[in-house]
Amino acid sequence: MQSVLSLSKASIKKCQDYYAGHMKESAPAGALFQAQTNQTTITAYHSGKVLFQGKNASLEANRWADQQLDLSKKGEKRVKVRPQQDQPGQNLPTGFQNWSVIGSDEVGAGAYFGPLTTAAVYVPQDQNAWVKSLGIADSKTLTDEKIKAMAPQIIERLPHHVVNLMPDKYNQLQQSGQNVVAMKALSHNFVLATVLGKISPAKPDGFLIDQFVAPNSYFRYLKKNHQQPIVENQVYFTTKGERYHLAVAAASILARYVELISMAELSQEAGIHLPIGAGKEADRVASRLIEEGKNLNHFAKVHFANTKKAEKLARG
Repeated sequence: MQSVLSLSKASIKKCQDYYAGHMKESAPAGALFQAQTNQTTITAYHSGKVLFQGKNASLEANRWADQQLDLSKKGEKRVKVRPQQDQPGQNLPTGFQNWSVIGSDEVGAGAYFGPLTTAAVYVPQDQNAWVKSLGIADSKTLTDEKIKAMAPQIIERLPHHVVNLMPDKYNQLQQSGQNVVAMKALSHNFVLATVLGKISPAKPDGFLIDQFVAPNSYFRYLKKNHQQPIVENQVYFTTKGERYHLAVAAASILARYVELISMAELSQEAGIHLPIGAGKEADRVASRLIEEGKNLNHFAKVHFANTKKAEKLARG
């Protein structure tokens, strides 16, 4: 499978930062970078074209679809409307946003330092108005201060659960053969099942997972790892899930809140501020930790390309 987008320089920079932990050492001629993740190869060219190839090409491309440029008229740069069948949320039932839903989301998969954090939150229909009154949105669009103000209210009022894979545990799982997609799948299913247990005997109208892999692959990871119970009835998947139900937006905020707390604790242990992301600043901070004899395994996802870059910087 293959998808192609035309992105602005700013959008390509965001794309490059997002995939920083999955960069290949060399890129094809004319390419700015090439990354490999989730069974997909992402190649960004200096021309602004970004090529997605592989099993999850469409899913990865959809992450950046809202920044696609329409260059059909010379000099114009307008957001291109994608065909309806490729639109996030198109598979959701009519009125889904008003359902009682357990939603899940994760943060930290693309960040070198810190945990992979997954949260699920139950938003029953009669709490939709209250959640909306918080001014809730995807955690990526909110300041840390707003997240710190909102999350405790969500924790106090709504059934929820969080799985927080700190670097030590994350690296242990990764080195034992679990890739990040499997870790995400297992974490999402676990938090959904836990929240479902907390609200029993009540049942939600449905579940919404902020999609990171094709549904058939998601369930294959769960069955391969013999995770029980598997939540599989009335489970929906869509990218940009926070737009389609407040439960995913609430889960996004809760996951980000726990990540912020974890990053603060790790930074204190490290004696230096650990940046979120996987850019050059992460390389510089990691090289300093190496020079000081600290164990990167405790602070970072060491399979990222940043580790080799940091080791090179530390050697001078």
